[in-house]
Amino acid sequence: MRILLIEDDRVLGAAVRDQIAADGHTVDWAMRLDTAGDALNGAAFDLVLLDLMLPDGRGIGFLKTLRARGGVTPVIILTALDQVSDRIEGLNAGADDYLVKPFDLAELSARIGSVARRYSGNPNPIIQHGALSIDLAARSLQRDGKPVSLTAREWALFEALITRPAQLLSKAQLEDKLYAFDAEVESNTIEVHVSRLRKKLGARVIETERGMGYRLGTP
Repeated sequence: MRILLIEDDRVLGAAVRDQIAADGHTVDWAMRLDTAGDALNGAAFDLVLLDLMLPDGRGIGFLKTLRARGGVTPVIILTALDQVSDRIEGLNAGADDYLVKPFDLAELSARIGSVARRYSGNPNPIIQHGALSIDLAARSLQRDGKPVSLTAREWALFEALITRPAQLLSKAQLEDKLYAFDAEVESNTIEVHVSRLRKKLGARVIETERGMGYRLGTP
């Protein structure tokens, strides 16, 4: 997934960024709401992690504006505000989850996965696709009962396809899932990862629509 982290605390932000990057996600980190707004206008994100107290305003107002404009990107609030009234305000503003600081980074990873599965339409973390058994929560998979190891970017690409089984994703859309704004992307990166996934998971696991993009293959 491509995740937008909105957090002005450098220490916490770095820890969260490193955690979710280690989970195989792509992270863009904004320390101000205006920067976060520009990021959302410039790219498609799968999830937003939102602090409520930023140097240029409150995250609640940012969230309300996002929802008022029709934005449906899932949002998890990360905040030190721990009153019940704060949680109610956040959830009523359109947040999908609310995590109070300090929190365990492993719990954050679990909540990210849970929210992502709900939005993909399948809350079950186990997906069976032909000979493949995929555990989205554990970020692991087996082929014919044998474990298969994927790199972080191979997993990110495959996850993008397996959670949208009927959707054709363009090369640009897949690059957005794998790389942050400041990353250099080589022209054949997606083709290379698709080729590696086919070798590991089966030649028909990913279908190519020439000139248009890729979709999950029929099992």
